[in-house]
Amino acid sequence: GAHHWARELQKRGFVVRLIAPQFVKPYVKSNKNDANDAEAICEAMSRPNMRFVAVKTVEQQDLQAIHRIRAELCSQRTAKGNQIRGLCGEYGLVAPRELLQLKAAIPCWLEDLDNGLTYRFRRLLRSLWLDLLQLDLRVKELDREIQVAADTDPVACRLQQMRGVGPVIATAIVANVGDAKQFCNGRQMAASLGLTPRQNSSGGKTRLLGITKRGDAQLRTLLVHGARSVLRTAPSKDDRLSRWVTHLAQTRHHNIAAVALANKMARIAWAMMTKGTDYHPGTVPA
Repeated sequence: GAHHWARELQKRGFVVRLIAPQFVKPYVKSNKNDANDAEAICEAMSRPNMRFVAVKTVEQQDLQAIHRIRAELCSQRTAKGNQIRGLCGEYGLVAPRELLQLKAAIPCWLEDLDNGLTYRFRRLLRSLWLDLLQLDLRVKELDREIQVAADTDPVACRLQQMRGVGPVIATAIVANVGDAKQFCNGRQMAASLGLTPRQNSSGGKTRLLGITKRGDAQLRTLLVHGARSVLRTAPSKDDRLSRWVTHLAQTRHHNIAAVALANKMARIAWAMMTKGTDYHPGTVPA
């Protein structure tokens, strides 16, 4: 409820500063109690280089709620499909990996009277099939709601100009980032999403590790999946971004290229959101 109380305090004329808990924890002295926590918060707030969290609007929280519910429903749908596969596999019934093919195979299994399924298991399988269809229906309803939000929000409309960014990713960026001006540059925004390397540097020697995976895991996952779709079609294009990511995929691992492209997509999104510009791929004429 931090963002709710921040908005209420702002209505009453207070200046609200939200601090991430991991930035306050180093200032807690000795054991944890209310007095030490309050002292640590005051100490962290007084630091000149402290990073604060931007207060979310009600519209941002609405979009974030849609994405959270959709992600949970997708997880339940995957779990339900795996349960059906596992149970039917015990009867020798195997469907291809895709969920669409599983939904098409279940009615055939129910109608086939010679596949060895008992009447009891057919009733159970039919109920599981209806549960799967209901979950799929709810996901499609949220997809339509996301599409409406993406069409009505001007920032989301501009973000969809980028390759690999559709309504889901565009609205997720708007819901999680909001005002991109809270970041000084695109690298800070990419770092907040966990798309920059961790550092273990000392004595002037720079040592970079894997990505930090900080921030919102769902948005980071969506950006990486969007980068994979761009990477798949990049060899057939001649713009500067496509040539760069194609060369990176040839010289490094495919997954490294996808994460690097997701990092660059986050930086491009920051530039588009802060400057109000459209996406320019930088196509080089033949």
